[in-house]
Amino acid sequence: MTATIEVRIATELQARPEQVAAAIELLDEGSTVPFIARYRKEATGGLDDTQLRTLEERLGYLRELEERRAAITASITEQGKMTPELQKAIALADTKQALEDLYLPYRQKRRTKAMIARESGLAPLAAKLLADPGQSPQQLAERFVDAGKGVADVAAALEGARYILMEDFAEDAELLGRLRKWLDAEALVVTRVQKGKEADPEAQRYRDYFEHDEPFARLPSHRALAILRARKEGFVDANLGLTTPDGEPAPLTDDPTQRGQGFVMERFGIALQNRPADQWLADTARLAFKAKIALHLESDLFATLREQAETEAIAVFAGNLRDLLLAAPAGPKAILGLDPGLRTGCKVAVVDRTGKVLATTTIFPHVPREDWSGSLVTLAGLCKAHAVSLIAIGNGTASRETDKLATELMQKLPELGLQKLVVSEAGASVYSASELAAREFPGLDVSLRGAVSIARRLQDPLAELVKIDPKAIGVGQYQHDVHQGKLAKSLDAVVEDCVNHVGVDLNTASEALLSRVAGLSPTLAKNIVAHRDANGPFLTRKELLKVARLGPKAFEQAAGFLRVPGGDNPLDASGVHPEAYPVVERILQKTGKDVRSLLGQSSFLRSLKPQDFTDDRFGVPTVTDILAELEKPGRDPRPEFKTATFQEGVQSLADLQVGMQLEGVVSNVTAFGAFVDIGVHQDGLVHISQLSDKYVEDPREVVKAGQVVKVKVMAIDAARQRIALTMKLHERIEQQAQGGAGAGQPRGSAPRPGARPGQRPAAPAPRDYGPQQAAPAANPLAAQLAKLNLRKN
Repeated sequence: MTATIEVRIATELQARPEQVAAAIELLDEGSTVPFIARYRKEATGGLDDTQLRTLEERLGYLRELEERRAAITASITEQGKMTPELQKAIALADTKQALEDLYLPYRQKRRTKAMIARESGLAPLAAKLLADPGQSPQQLAERFVDAGKGVADVAAALEGARYILMEDFAEDAELLGRLRKWLDAEALVVTRVQKGKEADPEAQRYRDYFEHDEPFARLPSHRALAILRARKEGFVDANLGLTTPDGEPAPLTDDPTQRGQGFVMERFGIALQNRPADQWLADTARLAFKAKIALHLESDLFATLREQAETEAIAVFAGNLRDLLLAAPAGPKAILGLDPGLRTGCKVAVVDRTGKVLATTTIFPHVPREDWSGSLVTLAGLCKAHAVSLIAIGNGTASRETDKLATELMQKLPELGLQKLVVSEAGASVYSASELAAREFPGLDVSLRGAVSIARRLQDPLAELVKIDPKAIGVGQYQHDVHQGKLAKSLDAVVEDCVNHVGVDLNTASEALLSRVAGLSPTLAKNIVAHRDANGPFLTRKELLKVARLGPKAFEQAAGFLRVPGGDNPLDASGVHPEAYPVVERILQKTGKDVRSLLGQSSFLRSLKPQDFTDDRFGVPTVTDILAELEKPGRDPRPEFKTATFQEGVQSLADLQVGMQLEGVVSNVTAFGAFVDIGVHQDGLVHISQLSDKYVEDPREVVKAGQVVKVKVMAIDAARQRIALTMKLHERIEQQAQGGAGAGQPRGSAPRPGARPGQRPAAPAPRDYGPQQAAPAANPLAAQLAKLNLRKN
């Protein structure tokens, strides 16, 4: 039998089975991952939220596996075909694929030629030839000629026997497992442009794959998804292949190495020993591989490739989203938000320290009106009237022009000490038109809601971005190509973990933010806001139990993540769960202090021993966390707020020069590098090879979305609006002609990706390009000039 679910997951997580069993029990009881990770460490032995998310995912897969195992067992048993050997094999199958391979011969399928041959009584002929190749196929087949059964002659008998054997070979689970393992290690993904599509402008996005082959096992996720998209759109053919003895790729169905046929022959004891049936059996093995097995495995392996690529792409998106949500907040400051525009003007909104909208308007500093002076007067009046300290500028159209306006405003009002920052406006328009925004600002024009969002996301990125569908924030790669259900589930988990990691102010949090707190549904979040509006701010966490439909279970899950600053109980402003308040009381009794005098006393609290305050319910892990929380109650775990300074005079690609050093903000991180906003309306790409002097396996080891970095311009392609950057600031960069990145190197002259083992892939594949954009050329420099369409709105 396979190991129990608990043991399998424990092995994968490198944990103890009892830890996993405890976590599973808590999940089944309705506990959330954030709650278990934070407040049930004794039960799980300290499994963190990442381990628990993996556990939750694997638990679902393995339970589905067991359900499928039971269904397959029942089906085969009902057919009367179950044997002890098959029962054992099914019990030992540890993946869904292995189970389906075993079930393949017993699955209901349409009428096949092999079925017809069996009905004609040719199964014994096939069995005899396979068991005893010493018999002559022609002579043996004569006994099975029967016109009444549809077997007209010897040739028809042998053909029917061949169909039977080919189907048996193609449905042998052990053989399929061996072949799948072999192909996974040695197969190539071979792509060729479809005939007549070479000159298609749309196809040019994928020109790197017009003639491309790469080892299946080493194909990175972004290239896999690009190839699959190009195939889906009908621009390239993509198949599995093998390398021939002369080094060229050939289709798998051609079996160029004859190893596929060899695997079949080895599995069924077929050998060329000059016996009468040897050649006939060898030909049958070859045909079985070519006509049935190769096509089946190619389909399976491409499905596996897509699944793995999607998993990696979703992980990249989730990591970027986590970094963005946990970006440093500017904090409680009055902020002026500017949503730049040309013809329709710049939308302006001022929010106070709590995010409340104080004023909105529209100015027209740019073409066609060019009311620069009037715009300055309007902004100056707003900044003075509302004591604005920060200006948040959306990074869309006219962003740099508006940034220049803000710079002049700061120069004219030095007494206000204004600071400005360009903020990603990705998803702002999606939020502006949403039902949530309509409820939040019923009397505010849709166009002005975006300016409010821009101001608030500088004030507190987490609190504002939770209002937007994570997929609209635009920090993923190939997000429209991956399984949308899996993507949504992964991103929702990230949002939940981030919100609960930071904690939420119960008296100021929006309905959207509250709905992401562990244990709170959108309905409960709405009820909390309604209760707060009707009865005033909460004074204690316990008052949550007065909220409609919020029962003890929801309170247990949510209370520790909700904060009540300035309430009746100082502990309600901390991360200490109400259920653990008795532990704090013991600490107070033993130390002779009150709560207020104990909070923040770092040196004193560090002198206490956690084991002195444990009991049967709360062990050392929980008491240790409590002491740490008392040391810095309600602390924000996010980093310190910093701003990037864009270089004056650099507003467009025309202002850039090769070798120029700039400061910028990482806007997106992908598997092949990072995109950086350097203030010229076009993000530059720092290829993975340019992130560090050391080898980088994962770009997120070096950079994160929202991080301020220093970069150097490597190359500029003005024609295609692309910028290649490096973070290796000490390296000398040779001047190259703008608009000709990679000039002097004809397309296709770069080494074929994957041609040399261990060689780093140089060229990122087409991603979410807009229709007007072309894919990067195949040479390494042009590859670094690839530009991701972030689909900001």
